[in-house]
Amino acid sequence: MEGQTIRAFTSESVAAALVASGERVLSRSLKYHRPRTFFCMEGHCGGCLARIDGVPNLRACQTPCTTGTTIEGQNAYPSPEIDLFGAVDFLFPRGMDHHTLMTGSSILNNLASKVVRQLSGLGKLPATESHELPAVQLERVDVCVIGGGPAGLAAATAAASSGASTLLVDDQLRLGGSLLADPRLGVAVADARVAAAMAAGVRALPRSTAIAFFPEDAPEDGGVLAVATPDHLVRVVARRWVWATGGYAVNLLFADNDRPGVLAARGVGRMLVQHGIAAGERICVVVGKGMDDYANALAEALRGARVDVTTTSADQVERARGRSWVTAVELTSRRRLDCDVVAVAAMPAPASEGPRQQGCRTVLDPARGGFRVIVDRDGRTSTPDVFACGDVCGYVGPMAAATVGARVGGAAAEEALALARELGPIATTAARRGA
Repeated sequence: MEGQTIRAFTSESVAAALVASGERVLSRSLKYHRPRTFFCMEGHCGGCLARIDGVPNLRACQTPCTTGTTIEGQNAYPSPEIDLFGAVDFLFPRGMDHHTLMTGSSILNNLASKVVRQLSGLGKLPATESHELPAVQLERVDVCVIGGGPAGLAAATAAASSGASTLLVDDQLRLGGSLLADPRLGVAVADARVAAAMAAGVRALPRSTAIAFFPEDAPEDGGVLAVATPDHLVRVVARRWVWATGGYAVNLLFADNDRPGVLAARGVGRMLVQHGIAAGERICVVVGKGMDDYANALAEALRGARVDVTTTSADQVERARGRSWVTAVELTSRRRLDCDVVAVAAMPAPASEGPRQQGCRTVLDPARGGFRVIVDRDGRTSTPDVFACGDVCGYVGPMAAATVGARVGGAAAEEALALARELGPIATTAARRGA
């Protein structure tokens, strides 16, 4: 990676550009320095953290390419591909407990502690010091929708179409969510739904992460949602909240499933659909429970891109083979499937942390992906003023999520507008700034 110049499109992420240019290992694990690369392509796995333009620990899959961008690997010497510290993995094949390392001698223990302190941590401090805090912006809206996937876009569009001032918060490089990873829908459908949302009057905060909800901050307004944008902080106050945060890509349990090249099927789909990149030449799609439809659609699309594709069920996989990159999958039948990518199609786990911060009840439902938010037909949660829709309420897939999202967004807007008639129109952000 270091010292090379790569070509990229301005619309793609740094991770996509690196993979398209032949880069595979993007980083190393913290303790054993095992090779790592992206898994989800959604900014949630931490496998593609890199030092970009002197700033450590940036998500390469969520950082856009720009002319002159510098990219460096982390936690490796001299490079992520060839890391001398990787010897740790060979010296301690049964694992290393650094708390008891060389404790037989106080001299050796002090020396070991210094080495551990020197090698610990991920990344180094930024190259330049920040001398001022970023600005803080206040947004007051009728409805705030968190999540810009199929459910969130539909909910925001419905809310804005009803006349409610609507803010859409999304942490991805591009609005669309799982639409951009599904070959049955794709970029054209995602762009059309984004355009419909903007035409309805939705205001969007892309590449912005909902950090946390603070009920004690502005309690007279019901609390504040802190949102980190690329260059400042936004404090959001809303009459109604709609969580449409979808689900996280999940790995399956088999030996050596942490090898680079074992990727989430949605990550493989996102590369193909959003970036036009085939993740490999020979891809083995491992199909988990409830994911047959998506796995079959992905396999068909990959074959259309002239990729050699095999499929197998999750319960048949015993081990992934390969050192710096996966080379094969071993099955319980002692058969071996040669491949250069394993696409794991496991049911996404509901991203329910945000709703839980607002006190929304959840239930463990393995058949729907994990801890899902409990809602009624119109998406109302156990917390007043808070709604939820889409895969955060249990996996339903992008098409069903959009249908539910439209209904939930309309219900949230109806309540917000009823409150507006009772209390008067909400003060706009521009007016509060004196515009």
